[in-house]
Amino acid sequence: MLFPGERMDALMRKASVENHLVISSYVLDELFDVIRRKFSSQEGTADRFLQRIPYELVYTPKQPEPGLFVIRDSDDYEVLYSAIMEDVDIFVPGDKNFGEIVLENPK
Repeated sequence: MLFPGERMDALMRKASVENHLVISSYVLDELFDVIRRKFSSQEGTADRFLQRIPYELVYTPKQPEPGLFVIRDSDDYEVLYSAIMEDVDIFVPGDKNFGEIVLENPK
């Protein structure tokens, strides 16, 4: 989206066309917060990108049920919580904090 290229295009095609992409409201809020802070001139790019790709938007509760798993960075709890509640098959994080967590599902 912000740094297009063949590799990113292939990743997005695999995620959103060859599979059923699920994005939580928490992740979208975080995406736009980061863009506002670091790439303020690119907010329109994010909107256009999200309008072009197929995905399912799921709501992340403001107060998710605690204690389903332990994660080092408590700010990341909502991200994995949404994936578990939506029963996704594969979770693709952009953060190494998730690598420590072992769950049967999502993979």
